[in-house]
Amino acid sequence: MKTKRPPYGDRPSDVQAGFARGDTPRHAWNRRHFLATSAAATAGLAMLDLARVAHAAGSDRLRVGLIGCGGRNTGAAVQALRADPGAVLVAMADIFLERIQNARRVIQAELARDGRDNQVQVPDEHAFTGFDAYRRVIEQSDVVLIANAAKFHPWHMLAAVEAGKHVFVEKPHAIDPHGLRLLERAVATGRQKGLCMVSGLQSRYHTGYQETIRRIQEGAIGRVIAIEENFLRGPYGILERPPGLTELQWQCYVQYRFRWLSGDDVVQSLIHNLDRASWVLGNTAPLRCHGLGGRSTLTEARYGDVFDHHSVVYEWPDGIKVYAFCRTTPGCYDENSSLVHGSEGRADLLHCRITGARPWRWQGACDPYQEEHNALFAAIRSGKPLDNGDYMIRSTQIAVMGQLSCYTGREITWEQIRNSDFAYPPKPEDCRDGMEPPTQPGPDGTYPVPRPGQTRFEGL
Repeated sequence: MKTKRPPYGDRPSDVQAGFARGDTPRHAWNRRHFLATSAAATAGLAMLDLARVAHAAGSDRLRVGLIGCGGRNTGAAVQALRADPGAVLVAMADIFLERIQNARRVIQAELARDGRDNQVQVPDEHAFTGFDAYRRVIEQSDVVLIANAAKFHPWHMLAAVEAGKHVFVEKPHAIDPHGLRLLERAVATGRQKGLCMVSGLQSRYHTGYQETIRRIQEGAIGRVIAIEENFLRGPYGILERPPGLTELQWQCYVQYRFRWLSGDDVVQSLIHNLDRASWVLGNTAPLRCHGLGGRSTLTEARYGDVFDHHSVVYEWPDGIKVYAFCRTTPGCYDENSSLVHGSEGRADLLHCRITGARPWRWQGACDPYQEEHNALFAAIRSGKPLDNGDYMIRSTQIAVMGQLSCYTGREITWEQIRNSDFAYPPKPEDCRDGMEPPTQPGPDGTYPVPRPGQTRFEGL
């Protein structure tokens, strides 16, 4: 059974991209962390009380804010509001005001179908633009949905949890080692405050995938030998440059085309596959990887400075290999799959099907995009924090190491990434309105791209 697609796509089109999406699937905070001593018990109760009242005092109203108003966060907003009748959208941020206005109209129209458009209460003065707009949204909100340029995901998540706000954060949760360090700080802070932190790696909330992986781990296909991951398709919406945009505005307008904003396709897209592979293998991480990548077709200026194909081979500690491929080239063979090969059979995870010695197929239906928001708001209401932090960090690091291996042509180890603070400049905390973007077009209008075998990154 294929996963139901979200109404606005897994990630926004370039037209909408704008300011740029547990170890058990619904891992709840374990109260034993707080009950080890009487002092810890007191702290734990205080944190649970905070989780219960981290919204408008004396009210069942949960104020929701959007950071990023592209297609993915527009869809996330609809799903969040449908998850809880007491949730109200009160603030929105994006680089472009027209995207905020468009997203507000779309969300209202979607909720009107259910007779719930009164859940959208965003006056014009709560439509914030610019690189610092996220701060204003956080101030106005109890729950913050973050789905803007992935560069900013960990920085904005950190700001939100430091302010005591629950968060939904789209994948990828960082694009480089520096972002991973910010993400680790954000997760630790959210845990200390007893906040809900839900990841946009929505596969974890698909009941069919949960059951298929449970069976794999109980031996339905014997010993896992290898995993093949594919995300092969044409490019997302391609735009020509509108007149009047500065270079910075243009790059933000099509942020998936620029690696300093998006991190490129391994971290943007293949991360879903890599998260599922790690989940199948017991929520573990690889030792090392080597990757191949480049640009074969999408070389014009409008394609920015990202690659159009990648392949990464990961090695897990027990010798299991994960072969992962992604491509955005038109006119080629397309496939989206997670295929687990075992000694006694094979599992097709996205179709929830097992063949071989113990054949089985799941026959249900599930919308994991809606389920992740249902779980988030139920957890907030219950005062039992929902914590996806472990796989947010682990799966993001797996993707980052693969991407950097493709760029450099070198083997990259898990420990290299763990010990690095490399960032695509500028760091998210240093970005400002009106700055010059770090990559500039050459005389022919195209942008320089990494050159495997020659490109090196500091500390790697």
